[in-house]
Amino acid sequence: MESEFADINLSAVAGAIADPARARMLCQLLDGRARTATELAVAADIGASTASSHFQRLREQGLVDMAVQGKHRYFRLANSEVAHALEALLVVAGAERAPFKPNTPSALREARTCYDHMAGTLAVRIHDAMLARQWLVADGRDYVLTPLGEASLAQVGVDVAQARQRRRRFACSCLDWSERRSHLGGALGAALLDALEQRGWISKDLDSRALSVTRKGTQQFPAFFGKADASAAGGWQEGKHAAA
Repeated sequence: MESEFADINLSAVAGAIADPARARMLCQLLDGRARTATELAVAADIGASTASSHFQRLREQGLVDMAVQGKHRYFRLANSEVAHALEALLVVAGAERAPFKPNTPSALREARTCYDHMAGTLAVRIHDAMLARQWLVADGRDYVLTPLGEASLAQVGVDVAQARQRRRRFACSCLDWSERRSHLGGALGAALLDALEQRGWISKDLDSRALSVTRKGTQQFPAFFGKADASAAGGWQEGKHAAA
């Protein structure tokens, strides 16, 4: 039955993309980062009320997902298939896409605490490394810690058993406000921060939420979590920190 209505479904999806304002919103999300409703409305040069109906249409067609954190609503592409389709359409259209440029000062993006876990470029890099190494497996917005992940984290002193006993989500995706990508939250994220501080890989600023990578951390992070992407700001460099 699905094949019989494939052309109708295709028409509905194409119609959702075809509107110029919605197309601009989708292109803003192609870098894999999330944007607030306000940011996307500004990018599309439309009002908030008009944007709301556009967001609903995009969600109905399975093109975007929404995450609510605090008072903000964040939107991102629903999956990689949507991104691939949009990229292909951009090739046909002959368009070039500008890279994402955060408006947050670089010193504020590198590393900081987010409640009781790590945030910033450092935290996003660690999160991605844990997924790539299959220490974590995504389960919606939560994560399942694999036996390999548990054994690996134990090597740096993470008390997984104690983290599981806490009355809160164990491991979850937390959207990073500066990177607009996910870092690790929940009890496991808090336990990891505690362990890395105890190991002396990072240090906390006394007067802010800033975190700094120590000399020891500069040496150990690449070996444990994998080498940093040379194109990523900061790498595992000593002294990189962010004040919040």
